[in-house]
Amino acid sequence: MHELALMEEIVRLIEQDASKRNIGTITKVELLVGELSNALPAALEMAFDVYKLQKDNRLAEDAQLIIHFERAKAFCPICGQEYEPQSRIVQCPSCLLPSGRIIAGEAFRILTYEGSLTS
Repeated sequence: MHELALMEEIVRLIEQDASKRNIGTITKVELLVGELSNALPAALEMAFDVYKLQKDNRLAEDAQLIIHFERAKAFCPICGQEYEPQSRIVQCPSCLLPSGRIIAGEAFRILTYEGSLTS
């Protein structure tokens, strides 16, 4: 389950930024996860729960993880068709040429986080 390693890096990046901003406890994290990103939202949620239980980070025990799911989209420059690809190997369903270009669904990033200031 590589989502545990992904969540470790997410928590590390957020904590690094939070320390610069004098934020002590992180209460909410929002991610954008694309359909083709190779990250499973349910596994990310489970990994987040694991990190909330650890005492060596800034995540509050009741911290929320909000995942915004991005559907996959592709565009065929030959026929102008926009469609939802079933995989990274993109064949246009209209002209059947392997000319499609993925335009959405590969994202995996931290959108925002919230927390409380250190007193």
